[in-house]
Amino acid sequence: MGTQSNYALRLPHSLKLGAEQIAREDGTTLNQFIVSAVAEKVAVMRAAEYFRERAQRGDTAAALAFLGRAGGLPPAEDDRLPE
Repeated sequence: MGTQSNYALRLPHSLKLGAEQIAREDGTTLNQFIVSAVAEKVAVMRAAEYFRERAQRGDTAAALAFLGRAGGLPPAEDDRLPE
């Protein structure tokens, strides 16, 4: 995980109590809970940025042409939708 640093965090009392309760139910410490929550938020924000960048490089016409191409095999019997 690399080097660690300390940060004095100010939480509203009710939020701290809720986080402590969830951490306790999960069998972890409040610190582990907060580290995990921050890691999840960072991952979500980075993923959103990645998909925004990918969308800008997308080519709708090329994708539709690819999806509409002829050829290939028909779906296997167990891949067919019920009628």
